[in-house]
Amino acid sequence: MEHLPVMYAEALQQLEIKKDGIYLDCTFGRGGHSQGILGLLGPTGQLVAFDRDLEAVNSSYAKALLEDSRFKIVHGCFSQLESVIENSHLLEQVDGILIDLGVSSPQLDNPERGFSFLREGPLDMRMDGTSGISAEQWLTTVDEKTLVSVLFEYGEEKFARRIAKAIIERRLISPITTTTQLAKLVEDVVPMREKNKHPATRTFQAIRIEINKELDELKTVLEQSARVLKPSGRLVVISFHSLEDRIVKRFIRDESGAKFNPGKLPIKEIDIAKGILKKVGKALKADVQEVKQNTRSRSAVMRVAEKV
Repeated sequence: MEHLPVMYAEALQQLEIKKDGIYLDCTFGRGGHSQGILGLLGPTGQLVAFDRDLEAVNSSYAKALLEDSRFKIVHGCFSQLESVIENSHLLEQVDGILIDLGVSSPQLDNPERGFSFLREGPLDMRMDGTSGISAEQWLTTVDEKTLVSVLFEYGEEKFARRIAKAIIERRLISPITTTTQLAKLVEDVVPMREKNKHPATRTFQAIRIEINKELDELKTVLEQSARVLKPSGRLVVISFHSLEDRIVKRFIRDESGAKFNPGKLPIKEIDIAKGILKKVGKALKADVQEVKQNTRSRSAVMRVAEKV
């Protein structure tokens, strides 16, 4: 496979792959990480991959790896992780979980998916095109207050009110049906430009996160991962914007510390529950060489935790 995902070498290194281990790749994409993990596993090792995008599951990349009996791929959200692993009788037997967040290159490169404001295409943005509502449908019915909230919270867009007002006014005249229509509308109403960033970047991010419930999915899979891992098993997460990274950072912090029941005073040692994870090292970023070869890696942050 010619495609190498962001922070490929670092991800494999931080997983500390054992020959006979069981690993989960929660975001298959083009299968770069999965191929790398399989290459380090012995004949008794196992890898289960997930992807909510049916195109990824049916891709030539997945079909090539399915020839390997150690590999299995599941079509579904990674929030289904715990139930899939439980049904496979692998609870607390998993040695490592990798979660590479964000939109995959095939999704961005295909105008029909509606993720990119740089290409004309239907305003879809669903990571699973077989379920849910599209961005076009959502923008047709969402009220202005909710739209402002989504743009501000998920896009960290300081011109959220201005953009939301323009969208509501525009849809009264005609529906917004394409990526370029939405991008142009935002471009026209945003008064200030960020250096090297299209004015519609934050709007597209916010709507995509809302449509796919990405942050809810992330919170759920993090909680499940802590239960699925075996002691000394590793969780490796690569995020691409501050909202994701903040959730991952807080989760690892909260699960790493001692906890106690405030209703029990005085507090005894036995009343203090120990965290089930420990942070491994500091947050990692792509090196200069990788950023030069792939600008998308510039915003990537990797965090690692280990089950105690």
